[in-house]
Amino acid sequence: MGFRFSHFFSSLLKSIRDISPIVFVILFFQWFVLDSSFPNVLQILGGTVMVVVGLSCFVMGLELGLFPIGEQLAHAFANKGSLVALLAFAFCLGFGTTIAEPALIAVTREAAEVAAQAQHIASDKGSMDEYAAGLRLSVAFAVGLAIVIGVIRIIQGWPLYLMIIAGYGLIVILTIFAPEEIIGIAYDSGGVTTSTITVPLVTALGIGLAASIEGRNPLLDGFGLIALASLTPMIFVMLYGIIY
Repeated sequence: MGFRFSHFFSSLLKSIRDISPIVFVILFFQWFVLDSSFPNVLQILGGTVMVVVGLSCFVMGLELGLFPIGEQLAHAFANKGSLVALLAFAFCLGFGTTIAEPALIAVTREAAEVAAQAQHIASDKGSMDEYAAGLRLSVAFAVGLAIVIGVIRIIQGWPLYLMIIAGYGLIVILTIFAPEEIIGIAYDSGGVTTSTITVPLVTALGIGLAASIEGRNPLLDGFGLIALASLTPMIFVMLYGIIY
């Protein structure tokens, strides 16, 4: 318990250091630019404390739980020697973490409401839920496929920059043909998928896999999965918009 308490205290200090610039910026503009006081000071102070403590717990949880288990699973699958099992795990990891991403859920709900207001879909709850679910499944499938491609890249040693250039070239082409209403959502979907749940596990998978394969450098080959995971949703969401 002593180790964990010291670990949490260290994480708490880092969170305070990281959040301090944001607090100072808000205070400066509120007091010196807007020249006004804060409403509900106690509520804001309490919320800030909760953010700091929550962020500290989250970072500590990543270091103690998600990162080790991700790397351990990658090592286990690499030692097992079954490429099919490894790729199936990679797809399920990408799909499962993305479908549960809170930011993606919020964005798809907002997108469904805006689409209904613009009369692109019916304004009833069923149609909006179907539209939002279609977006979520498209993005989740895209991320799962991206992780599979990323794992194959690590195994084969393919250069990442060529894949990124090809991917964004395809995005530019699809942007020309996709409906205008879906383009902004597609570009935003790349960012919201790489958030609190997806990033830690996917990063740990890449590093653990690169460390398990002879001739691969975790620093050079272990990273890059997140870049692919943020690229493919743009492609699939625009395809979803074209087809839908």
